[in-house]
Amino acid sequence: MARHPILAAIAWICLTCAAAAQTQTLTFPALTGRVVDQAGLLSATDRVALTESLANLEAKTTDQLVIVTLKSLQGTSVEDYGYQLGRRWQIGQKGKNNGALLIVAPTERKVRIEVGYGLEGTLTDALTRYVIETSILPRFKAGDFPGGIKLGAAQIVQVLAGDPKDLKGAAAQYAASDARRANPDTPVWPILVVVVLGVGFLIFCTVRGGAACQAILQILLVAMLSGRGRSSRDDSPFSGGGGSFGGGGSSGSW
Repeated sequence: MARHPILAAIAWICLTCAAAAQTQTLTFPALTGRVVDQAGLLSATDRVALTESLANLEAKTTDQLVIVTLKSLQGTSVEDYGYQLGRRWQIGQKGKNNGALLIVAPTERKVRIEVGYGLEGTLTDALTRYVIETSILPRFKAGDFPGGIKLGAAQIVQVLAGDPKDLKGAAAQYAASDARRANPDTPVWPILVVVVLGVGFLIFCTVRGGAACQAILQILLVAMLSGRGRSSRDDSPFSGGGGSFGGGGSSGSW
């Protein structure tokens, strides 16, 4: 029996996950323009109008906003797919990281506004959530995909162009009322108990080992290491400016 069974198990899990990542490949649509309608939710007229609006936004602010509809998330979450897609396409300007994506996945009934590093202070989580939940989702639930996409994009453009009007105030009020509904008086001690027990369990497993501990640690490590596929290469006539993403933004479902 190995002198360090836990370390041996961790090493085996890491190698297994690395091998699995080599075979789990996410494919991304080519960045053919500012509107990539892979799912076919928009008419030609809608695509032209949206493209013109997004081009005007970039000309005015250098911010890049791209709208993409997807046939499938390929088994991953919309958050993971959006984060990787933003980095793959490099939406936004290098150094400014001022890119954003409006992502719609009708098969999984998911929508997300993915925000680049440089716009996280403008397109805040509260504001993007407000746009999704009050403007986009009601129209999606009614079957009006073009209406939800156009209104959501218009509000994002409005904020990025420096004319948020009442959007920021409305988003703040919405977030405050949502927090009240979530019952902020919930006691903290159950969370502390779980944390203490979890730390104690890890210390026990490290000192004593055992098959049961190894099995649980394997499950936890697999859960943490899974879900990050590799992107495939593609050639596209339209490209981002070298921006980067860190997972900021909000998601919704209908």
